Amino acid sequence: MVEKEDIIINRVEKSGLVTFNLEDYVDYKERIIYDLADNLFQGLILKEKDFRTFIKENDWAQYERKNVAIICSADAIVPSWAFMLLASKMLPYANAIVFGSMADLEKQLIKAALNNIDFTQYQNAKIIIKGCANLPESEYALVELTKKLLPFAASIMFGEPCSTVPIYKAQKK
Repeated sequence: MVEKEDIIINRVEKSGLVTFNLEDYVDYKERIIYDLADNLFQGLILKEKDFRTFIKENDWAQYERKNVAIICSADAIVPSWAFMLLASKMLPYANAIVFGSMADLEKQLIKAALNNIDFTQYQNAKIIIKGCANLPESEYALVELTKKLLPFAASIMFGEPCSTVPIYKAQKK
């Protein structure tokens, strides 16, 4: 016979707490930077004719399912249409494209992941946002997640079920 004091009760499971792990939603496809500086003549100017030849002859399928940040690391004046042309050729293949740094790309991927979640499922939920997430731009991700959860959650905590930091508690109605 099992003694009453020998039974282990999972209080976290019975508490109704919902653990939210943002890592479960973020896109982990390859991330790359395309540097337009590689297309500049002598690292200074973009020759339209040469660039259009490159655009026509390049194998754009190499960007299949990749997340691409387009930059120009050279201190050069590059016409805006050059970035647009690059994006138009990568778009049929790439998963995501941004103009900007790798951090900008990460932020867009986080925002896209959050926009694909139906947050109404967290109506009146007590949520723990997992604290050991290994995400690039994690502070950005956590702020954006908090903004999305706030209209629905009864409470938001940060950390692990055994040790949380209270973030938000809805007012009693």
